Amino acid sequence: MHTTPPFTLLDSPNWADYELLDSGDGLKLERFGAYTFARPEAQAMWSRALPQKIWDSAHAVFQPSAEESGGHWLEKTKLPERWEMKYDLTPNLSPKGRGESLRFWAMTTPGRHLGVFPEVAAHWDWMAGLTQKANRPVNALNLFGYTGIASLALAAAGAKVTHIDASKKSVSWGRENQSASKLDGASIRWIVDDALKFVERESRRGVKYDGIVLDPPKFGRGPKGEVWEVYKSLPDLLSACRSVLSDSPLFVALTVYAVRASALHVGQAVEEMMKPFGGVVDRGELVTREKSAGRLLSQAVFARWQGK
Repeated sequence: MHTTPPFTLLDSPNWADYELLDSGDGLKLERFGAYTFARPEAQAMWSRALPQKIWDSAHAVFQPSAEESGGHWLEKTKLPERWEMKYDLTPNLSPKGRGESLRFWAMTTPGRHLGVFPEVAAHWDWMAGLTQKANRPVNALNLFGYTGIASLALAAAGAKVTHIDASKKSVSWGRENQSASKLDGASIRWIVDDALKFVERESRRGVKYDGIVLDPPKFGRGPKGEVWEVYKSLPDLLSACRSVLSDSPLFVALTVYAVRASALHVGQAVEEMMKPFGGVVDRGELVTREKSAGRLLSQAVFARWQGK
């Protein structure tokens, strides 16, 4: 008899510097630090709960263009070029001698994002906890690492981290976040490269990792024009990642945004990848709970594996 795999709605309730204030009518209203922003959210297929005057008080509104993910920010109040935010890792996690707060810079970008995906904080806590509890050296790989907050969480817990992103700007931003978190002494390699090509080279070199984080985009290009299309490219990347896992890996976390993919399918892909290692795969959706009406807004699908 076949059994239905477990399905998890995973939220990140420990934020102080971020809130989903309201959502509806294809929009979401959020607070990042001291500033509020209204952004498009196609999945908010209900009515807004807060009055219009609250929405009108947002510091900036993102105006989309006809191009997918394109557009610009309309500032209603002059914003600083960037501002600092922080996230406190799970209270029972005490990174070795470095404190518990991750600090990083937020700013508006042409791609409607602000340098942090708050819903992924649940993964930060989980990975950092596994790393610390391992009580052994942990070598971690963060692919499509963006501004590096997952890398900081792993480094704060004691891991040696290799951070890969195709964007030189994102990698520079990550280095600045490392300094903001006072983790300059932590072992993080910041590398601008194509994810698949990097992993394939690591495999040929015999390099092994105990944990792998993957946050691939729907579509993208590497630093030399390499084309990434998640449905076509992800199977090859997962296969390559399996070849660089250590004999006793700790975790693999895969998060997929902006695609018509089911958590069921993403989970099955990770199960296939990790079949030789046993362990457990959890799958589901990363969600954020509104402050206004308590509704859950799904942000991405995920699958994550951990060893027994």
